[in-house]
Amino acid sequence: MATADTPAGTAADTAAEGAHRLSALAEELVDHRFKGLPPDADGLTVGELTAQRRNLFTDGFTTPVLALSAERLEHNLQLMETYATRHGLAFAPHGKTSMAPRLFHRQIEYGAWGITLAVPHQVRVARAFGIQRVFLANELVDPAALKWVASQLTADPNFQLICYVDSVRGVELMDATLRASRSGADRPVDVVVELAAGDGARTGVRTEAECAAVADAVAATDTLRLVGVAGYEGEVPDATPERVHAWLRRLTALAADFDKAGRFAGAGLDEIVVSAGGSAWFDAVADVFDGIPELSLPVLKLLRSGAYVSHDDGHYRRITPFNRVPDEGALHPAFRLWAQVVSRPSPEQAFINAGKRDAAYDLDLPSAQVVRSGGEEHPATGITVTGLSDQHGWLRTTPEADLRVGDWLGLGLSHPCTSFDKWQLIPLVEADGTVVDYVRTFF
Repeated sequence: MATADTPAGTAADTAAEGAHRLSALAEELVDHRFKGLPPDADGLTVGELTAQRRNLFTDGFTTPVLALSAERLEHNLQLMETYATRHGLAFAPHGKTSMAPRLFHRQIEYGAWGITLAVPHQVRVARAFGIQRVFLANELVDPAALKWVASQLTADPNFQLICYVDSVRGVELMDATLRASRSGADRPVDVVVELAAGDGARTGVRTEAECAAVADAVAATDTLRLVGVAGYEGEVPDATPERVHAWLRRLTALAADFDKAGRFAGAGLDEIVVSAGGSAWFDAVADVFDGIPELSLPVLKLLRSGAYVSHDDGHYRRITPFNRVPDEGALHPAFRLWAQVVSRPSPEQAFINAGKRDAAYDLDLPSAQVVRSGGEEHPATGITVTGLSDQHGWLRTTPEADLRVGDWLGLGLSHPCTSFDKWQLIPLVEADGTVVDYVRTFF
C-alpha cells in the first residue's frame, strides 16, 4: 500500500492508507512515552485502555495530566460549523493548533473544507492520515519539500494544496525547483498572493503594485497557478475593528483588481480563493467577505481560525469575536491541566508538580480553577499561579485557600497551540471523569 512519502497509485489508495493509519492509532502501545497515563496500563494498546473507560481521578492516572473535555470539544466543533455555514464561509481550521489527525478528521466531519498548516512537516502528517485539502499558510521554497508536494499532486488527482507566494524571488525559486523535477503528468502548484497586514507584519507583500508583480511572475510560469489572494488580519498593527476591516477591504479589493485585470483567466479555475481569518477577528472577516463584489468566477471565502477547537481560559477567552457577537454563541474552554500539590512550605505559598514542560505559558500563566481533595471538588479560592519552573508551578495562597499537600489542582490554560504540543497522548474526558478516548498529537 502507498505511504505518505511515496506516490500512491490512486486517490483511493491515499484515502485508504489515511483511514488505516487513523485506526491504527488505537493499536499503539501505552508505555513510558506518554505522560500522565496509568503505570499499570503499560503494555495495553490505546484501544484496549480506551475500552476500559477508566476514571481520570480514581483509576491510576498520574499527575500532571492534561485532559480535554469531550462535551466542550463537541460544542466547539458544532458552534464553528454553524457559524461558518450561517455566514457563507468555507472553513480550513489551522491544524498547527493541535497537530492531531483525529481532530483534523472531526473538524472535516463538522463541515471543514480542509486543514490549514504552516510548514511542510505538518503537511506530511496530514497526508499520512488522508487529508485531501490543505491550505499552506507559508511560501514554500524548500526544494525537497516542494518536490514532495509535487509528487503528491501528481500521484493523487483529488489532493488539493494551496500555498502562499509573497515575492518574485520566491516564485522564481519555486519554478526552478518544479521545472527541474517535473514529469509530463505533473500538475501546477496552486498559489495565492499573500498581502501583508501592514508595515512590521510577519510576511506578505507590502503594496498592491508589488502584489501585481508577484502575480505576473506566477503567470510567467507553467509550474504555478494563481488561484486567489490571502493574508492574516491578526498582524494588523495596533488592531482595532476599523483597522482590521480596512485591511480586509484591501484584500478583497486586490482579488477584484486581479480579476478585472484577467489574472485568473485561462487557468482553468472553478473558483477564486479569498482567505483570511485567525481566531481573534473572524467576525470582521465574515462582515467584509459578505460584501465581496461579484467576480468572474464563484469565490471560495476561506476562513482559517484554529484555536476554537479547544479554546482556552486566557488570551483567546478575552479576544474571541463571540465576545462582540454574543448572539452567535460562545466557545467553551476544553482544556484542564491537573497537577498535584507537592509542597506547602508556608501559609502563603505552595508548589505543584506541573511546570513549563506541561503547561502553556507564552501568553498567560495557568489559572487555578478547582481543588480536588478526598474525591470532592471546590473552587480554587485564594490560589494564584505566580510562576513556572521547568517542573514546578509556584502558587501564592491567601488565608481563604483550602489547599493541602496531596490535593489535585485543576488549571485553566492560555494558548491552545502551546498546550497541545507538550502532550503526545491526551485523555478525552467526560464531565464525570470517564476517559472515552485519547487524542494523539504529532509535533
